[in-house]
Amino acid sequence: MLDLARMRALHAVSVHGSVAGAAAALGYTPSAVSQQIAKLERETRTTLLERRGRGVALTEEARHLADTAQELLAIVERAETALEERRGRPSGLLTVAAFASAARGLLPGVLADLAGRHPALDVRLTEVDPHLSVDLVARGVTDLAVAHDWDIAPLPAPEGVEQALVGDDLCDLVVPAGHPFTTRGAVRRSDLGGQRWVCQPPGRVCHDWLMRTLRTAGFEPDIAHVAEENHTIVALVAAGLGVAVVPRLGTGTLPPGAVAVPLQPGPVRRLYALWRTGAARRPAITETVRTLQAHWPPRHGVGRPAAPPGRP
Repeated sequence: MLDLARMRALHAVSVHGSVAGAAAALGYTPSAVSQQIAKLERETRTTLLERRGRGVALTEEARHLADTAQELLAIVERAETALEERRGRPSGLLTVAAFASAARGLLPGVLADLAGRHPALDVRLTEVDPHLSVDLVARGVTDLAVAHDWDIAPLPAPEGVEQALVGDDLCDLVVPAGHPFTTRGAVRRSDLGGQRWVCQPPGRVCHDWLMRTLRTAGFEPDIAHVAEENHTIVALVAAGLGVAVVPRLGTGTLPPGAVAVPLQPGPVRRLYALWRTGAARRPAITETVRTLQAHWPPRHGVGRPAAPPGRP
């Protein structure tokens, strides 16, 4: 009989494309995942992984087995959902994926609240790139994701995945102390010409929004510095090296030397919770979504769902 834990490990390698990625998602060491795959190879008398350069690739047989693993995991999820629903209280393991600023600015309070009120619920958080989280939910790698979208990049809605609005995250224009914009109540997009900018790399939504917005206003952006993390961007602004558009969630208190000025109209990103349709009735899902909504806005959010729905 095929071991479910080993099938889960193979499925994770299939989804993440590497043993290291599977280990990070499952909370194991790469060595433990490799051992699970090796045992599954002996169990099935089949070669499942092949060396490709410095990494590994699934064999054709492994890909078929990974598809079967996904079906088995979906059946197990439905059974676990039914049992938890009959108990009527959140319990068991719940895996959550969230992008960096949500993991920093929203999830700590949510997880602490859930742990205090539902000791039988074991929530495990993983910080992931927002472009990956929706697919991780759809493929059964994680139970719940907190993701976001913008007007220029709507959130994908794959079949079998449901979502609920958590709230709207306003973005500010952050400038160095003493900058002329600090004397204004708000800055309009038509005022943004001639600035040196600090922003995220090309391909990130913040970067694409800035390029599109400035060019639409008739300005060619002068990108002076590029950084992945909002905290790095704010530090560069505080040092007087440029201005930036920064979401409020997860940014925290601005350091001395950096001042937030409202941008009108400013970009707003919407936060969502996403889960698989098959787990929609699971109390752990419904309670976690309600708690996410109840904790919004964590600091300066500008909007929230009108009322928590009966289901997430």
